[in-house]
Amino acid sequence: MELPEPSSSRQRGRPRDWHDKTEQNTIKSLDRAMSVLERLSEIGAATLSELADDTGQSAATVYRILVTLETRRLVEFDRDDQTWAVGAQTFVIGARYLRRTSLVERARPVLRALMEASGETANLGVERNGQVLFVAQTETQENIRAFFAPGTLSPMHSSGIGKAILAHLPTEERLRLIVRTKRERFTEHTLVDARDLEADLQATRARGYSIDGEEKNIGMTCIAAPVYDAFGAVAGGISISGPSSRVSAARIEGLAASVLDAAEQLTQAIGGVRPQTPD
Repeated sequence: MELPEPSSSRQRGRPRDWHDKTEQNTIKSLDRAMSVLERLSEIGAATLSELADDTGQSAATVYRILVTLETRRLVEFDRDDQTWAVGAQTFVIGARYLRRTSLVERARPVLRALMEASGETANLGVERNGQVLFVAQTETQENIRAFFAPGTLSPMHSSGIGKAILAHLPTEERLRLIVRTKRERFTEHTLVDARDLEADLQATRARGYSIDGEEKNIGMTCIAAPVYDAFGAVAGGISISGPSSRVSAARIEGLAASVLDAAEQLTQAIGGVRPQTPD
């Protein structure tokens, strides 16, 4: 006799055959409605005909979708301009999502994937009182590796994550942090002069990622990129770090691509947006 499946292992969020990827699992009308809502959120406001042309759907179909969404306050209609826009309920739903979104929680799978792609230790850090606070890490299995225990504090001027955060802060905030922070020299490569540091941050800003070339520890190199929150502000930074013999000049570009991709994944995972025009 076949025994019943233990309740502890039962799939409660999906049917037993949830892995089936055929079209029967997609509600096409709902998919069309979501495409209209997403597109409307991107363009801000649009007339019915504009939205129909933009989404490639008939005006009658789009109108039924909009009226349905309007009953849920997901869209609003401006009678004066005859335009549609996203409604207040979208903010309510978004706020609920943000309440359950933890930067560290969302970072865990991203850090692991970054470590596996790069072969180096992956780190997550945030700015706290003018320093970098390391909040999560996934270590490589290599014998020689970097290690920053969660809770470790590091100066921003000599840290890959610190420089990635600094470079993408608004100008006034960045300069204020540079001026007020003591820039201790750790190695011959540490940038202690404010002008040298600012030049390095401008280069970081231009390419999108920072490089800590043995600025804190001789023999260790770090590549980092910023992570953004829902308002386009820097929420923290993600990095890889390892021996300079492995994180070599020849590998910088390829490793940086992996770091940038991980930063973008984490930004999206926390509902963040990359600023269109950095300050």
